[in-house]
Order: sequence, then structure tokens, then C-alpha cells
Amino acid sequence: MCLSIPSRVVEIDREKCTAVVDTMGVKREVGIDFVESELKEGDFVLIHVGFAMNIISNEDALASIETYKEILALMDEEDKKRAILDSDNCSSST
Repeated sequence: MCLSIPSRVVEIDREKCTAVVDTMGVKREVGIDFVESELKEGDFVLIHVGFAMNIISNEDALASIETYKEILALMDEEDKKRAILDSDNCSSST
């Protein structure tokens, strides 16, 4: 099963069709082909295999992040970072 941690858009490059997102303090670049026309800085998105798939409300994003924080509180630091970085890299066979 895949779980996507809501990520806040911090920078958009419409020419490259990418955005930099912040996933609980970890920044990375993602493709925005599926949400490009609607996307703005500050939006929360859900990511799958390196692409922002949809925009979600701030309310839903913040509620999900709080749940993830509770889960992460039970993990050691290396497992936390791995869980955040790998959150959008699940294969279709899971």
C-alpha cells in the first residue's frame, strides 16, 4: 500500500514543469504535469512516483501531517528520514 505525505509547494518552475516541495522538512523536486495549471506556492499536494498528483486542502493536509507526526514519533531518526523520502516511491505491485 502507498501512503503519500502531504507536501507544501515552496517553488514552481513552470518552464520545466516542476516544483520544489517540502515534505515535513525534506525538500525535493517533483513533476507538476498533472496539476500545473492550478498550482500555486503554498498549496499542499500528494505525490506519487515523483509527480504531484492532486492538490488537497490545507485542513486535510495538516490533519494528515499530524497523524504522520504521531507515527514518526515512534521511529528512530534513520527510519523517519527514509519513510519521508520513500513516501512517494511505491511500486504499482504494492
